[in-house]
Order: sequence, then C-alpha cells, then structure tokens
Amino acid sequence: MIISPNCKIVVGITQRIDSVPGRTELRDALDQRLAQWLLHSGFLPVAVPNTLAVTEDADKPTLEDWVRAIQPNALILSGGNDIGEHPTRDATERYLLSWAEAKWIPVLGVCRGLQMMAVWAGTNLVKKGGHVGSRHQLVIPARKDDWPANVNSFHNWGLASCPKGFEVAAQAEDNSIEAIKHSQLPWEGWMWHPEREMPFSLQDIKRLKRLFNGQ
Repeated sequence: MIISPNCKIVVGITQRIDSVPGRTELRDALDQRLAQWLLHSGFLPVAVPNTLAVTEDADKPTLEDWVRAIQPNALILSGGNDIGEHPTRDATERYLLSWAEAKWIPVLGVCRGLQMMAVWAGTNLVKKGGHVGSRHQLVIPARKDDWPANVNSFHNWGLASCPKGFEVAAQAEDNSIEAIKHSQLPWEGWMWHPEREMPFSLQDIKRLKRLFNGQ
C-alpha cells in the first residue's frame, strides 16, 4: 500500500455501535465523511474496534495490544451513541483517554467525544433542548483563537460544568459549552461535527492541524 507523504500522522478513530434489526448484530460504524475529513486534512485514519477493551480471556488480544501494534499518533473520539448506551464503547474510550494522557497523545473529542472527555474528567451531563438539527453562533470568551462563527448541532446532552483541567473555549447563545481545551494536554473537544460541514470548514481543518501537529 502506498501512503501519501502528507499522511504521516496515524489517527485512531473510535466508532459508534449500531444494532442491526433482523440480523441480531451489533456493528461498529464510522461515518465515511469523518475519514474523508481526516484524509482531506492530511492524516491517515484507522478505526478502533469496540471489542478489545472488555475481555475475560487472558490469551486474547486486548486494546493495549492494538495500541502497541498500530501506534496511533493522535486520537479522535467520534460522535454517536449516548454515554452508557454501550458499555464496551465507553470502556474503549476511557482506556484510550487514560493511555493518551500517559503518553501525551493529541485527542479531539467530537460531540459525544467531548462529552466522554468531560465525564472521564469527572463532570456530569445534562439534557439540552434545541440542539438537534440546528445551528449555533459561537460565543468565544477570549478571541485569541480562530474558531468558526457558527456550527452545526446534533446533541441531546451537554456539560453541567467545565471539567477539571479544561477551560471553556466556546459557548452557544444559551451559554451551553460548545468547545473545551485542556490547560496542559494537547486535547480539545467540539460539540459540532466537522465532517458534516459541506464544504469542510477551513477553520476546523486549521485547528485540527495545529492540534495534531503540535503547533
């Protein structure tokens, strides 16, 4: 396989879990637009399976083995599923956050991914109305960073408060938290879906490149 010279950074992407009616199947799934967004930004996406974090057989491969084999340079916690809906996905993302913290690995949390970051850091979630199938103007506490002016919104849950170790980077008009940044780690969380912007937002791409390239 020939990899483009621009695809030097391998990005592990977590996947949603979908139940397939009539087939008695649980499937890991990833919106192709998210992989396209990463490729468009110059990164190589690799999907993370949700079946490795929880195993009772010591002889079977684990998520630790996957991380050691793939050696992702960065992570994206993708959207989809509510936290608590599928324990195996929750366990996968909790492990990856702890691993990324220990290794100082860049992480972007998208929608549910931001929520998982916050829950992992000790913050509760609250129900939010008017945030599904809508758009919001971003309110930036300190206009030092380049953020989009308005973003899409597809979530029923928001943060009760800013998690410990993070700072609020952007809010919606109703003061709900739309973006967070870790005060030390190269971690960010966005409540919007960058892959659902058509065309892709140049500001989202610039932020992603700065985050994953360590700039």
